[in-house]
Amino acid sequence: QVQLVESGGGLVQPGNSLRLSCAASIRTFSGRAMAWFRQAPGKEREFVAAVNWSGGNTDYADSVKGRFTISRDNAKNTVYLQMNSLKPEDTAVYYCAAALNGFIEEHVYADWGQGTQVTVSS
Repeated sequence: QVQLVESGGGLVQPGNSLRLSCAASIRTFSGRAMAWFRQAPGKEREFVAAVNWSGGNTDYADSVKGRFTISRDNAKNTVYLQMNSLKPEDTAVYYCAAALNGFIEEHVYADWGQGTQVTVSS
């Protein structure tokens, strides 16, 4: 079964923007914190951003703070990642994840999507 599906990745030049989307099932999305992670080739998966169940509380990795914005539309069961001022070091597969509950502070994610590739290169 597919519970999380990422989309919106692609190839962009440094300084440009992309908006990633993650469409989830109602059971996966409702009442749960959501997050984005990324993994570059040969490296460990790293945290990017998270949003709590209502969208009122967010957290970001220092490397993306001020450039990326996470948001959610609970009516559409979708979480977004707006990525501005992209850098080559942002190149990675980006994964959407759903937490066990609605709070970002617990840092436990139970469900994962298959990922979408983001490549930043000139």
